[in-house]
Amino acid sequence: MTDSLVSPKPTAASSDTVFPLRSQAVVRGICRLFARNDIWVLGEMVLRNGRRADLMGIDGKGKIVIVEIKTARADLLGDEKWPDYLDFCDRFYWGLPPELDRDVLEGDDYRPDCCGIIVADEYDAEIVRPAPSHPLAAARRKAEVERLARAALRRQIIAADPQCASWGSEIAG
Repeated sequence: MTDSLVSPKPTAASSDTVFPLRSQAVVRGICRLFARNDIWVLGEMVLRNGRRADLMGIDGKGKIVIVEIKTARADLLGDEKWPDYLDFCDRFYWGLPPELDRDVLEGDDYRPDCCGIIVADEYDAEIVRPAPSHPLAAARRKAEVERLARAALRRQIIAADPQCASWGSEIAG
């Protein structure tokens, strides 16, 4: 995958160069795990509520998966927006590096009943707590799959021809 497809968003700790690099390593490991399991993701997917999912993808059965990457304890503890992602996926995961203490994710505020945990480094990842399925309504899933597909296609074309980035409304359909 190219960096433009999976680049993590800057975190509160991004002034320290270690955290962006750590985020990229976690993303790479998760992408490898998912690819082996027929789950294909895009990084930095903007949702209809304005939030930005670190990774959003589709599994082999058409179910939507979102992963929120956290590489620092402060970033994990300070994230109050993550419940906003739950309306846009069938399964939600936290993606963490191995050294990050994940005990906080067992607390009620982090809803372990609906959130899985993936631990990853730059080489691979492991699901340490599976994400329970909370199926989206069919109409919502269809709309989100279409948005994800259009975003993937747009990114592919722009990667091949950056001038296309400013286009998109010349042909009305």
